[in-house]
Amino acid sequence: MAAIDQQERLKHLAAAKAMEFIESGMVLGLGEGSTTLLAVRRLGALLADGELRDIVGVPASPRMAREARALGIPLTTLEEQPCIDLTIDGADEVDPQLDLIKGGGGALLREKIIARATCRELIIVDDSKLVPRLGSRWAIPVEVVPFGYSTRLAWLRSLGSGPALRMRDGQPFRSDNGNFIVDCNFGPLKDAAGLAQQIKAETGIVEHGLFLGLATDVIVAGADGIRHLQATRRPDQKQGRVQDG
Repeated sequence: MAAIDQQERLKHLAAAKAMEFIESGMVLGLGEGSTTLLAVRRLGALLADGELRDIVGVPASPRMAREARALGIPLTTLEEQPCIDLTIDGADEVDPQLDLIKGGGGALLREKIIARATCRELIIVDDSKLVPRLGSRWAIPVEVVPFGYSTRLAWLRSLGSGPALRMRDGQPFRSDNGNFIVDCNFGPLKDAAGLAQQIKAETGIVEHGLFLGLATDVIVAGADGIRHLQATRRPDQKQGRVQDG
């Protein structure tokens, strides 16, 4: 219980730090996950108090849209606002290059579309999400179309993964796009970029949870305080190391 309470405290610290990156007038991407939800709640409070103004959000999921509306955060779409100033999102794993595994909540496709449209991708996590290599702790979510999904499971198994169809209440979990999610345990990845390309090229696979070269900033909350990690690459570049900011 103490460990859970500590992790929750760290999530709150990361969410609070994210508010320092927001300015009035911004178009914000609102990702998915428990830490992102904490940040959105803080954003709602700042708008209600008048400390921020003229903010509009692009939510990555219907759940986040409902939460934002309840908090009085104005919403928009990528059709209305195709260029996002800042996206706040979480991650399941973060490696030293700021590459990510995302999709534990099943919103990976919409989260990646938003990430591609944003100038600055801010990831907020506690330090339990830091790993030396992607795949060290989490399986890679893969979104597949329901038609013929069993053949896609067999193909993913042939790559050396242990694919498992995600279930909820005894039925296959469906993403907000109506697709299935297959969680693929490859173990620590030696070539994340190569695997990402191979998976995405396969017919019937819509998207995967490897977010490579997309994060520009990562806020990490730990027992020793808050760290701000930054990618040395620009948002449109795919290479780069990170540094403490």
